[in-house]
Amino acid sequence: MFKLFTQHPSDIGETYFEHLFMALGFSGRMAIATLVCTTHAIFPFFFVKTGSKMVADLYQRTGPGRIQKPVTVSAQTASV
Repeated sequence: MFKLFTQHPSDIGETYFEHLFMALGFSGRMAIATLVCTTHAIFPFFFVKTGSKMVADLYQRTGPGRIQKPVTVSAQTASV
């Protein structure tokens, strides 16, 4: 059961808590981007480029351009 919480963070070179705080940070940024985009939808003269810049920044942090921590292989998981 514990592995369900740690497998994905481990796969990307993070601990559970590193992943937790990173994901919560993204959640907050996405909430702000939602407000910005909603405001822009109603008042198109506000936040003309802000929403798209925020989305691009979030993608850069999670997409192919993301710099991941190197994953270390322990002696237990290494096989010869």
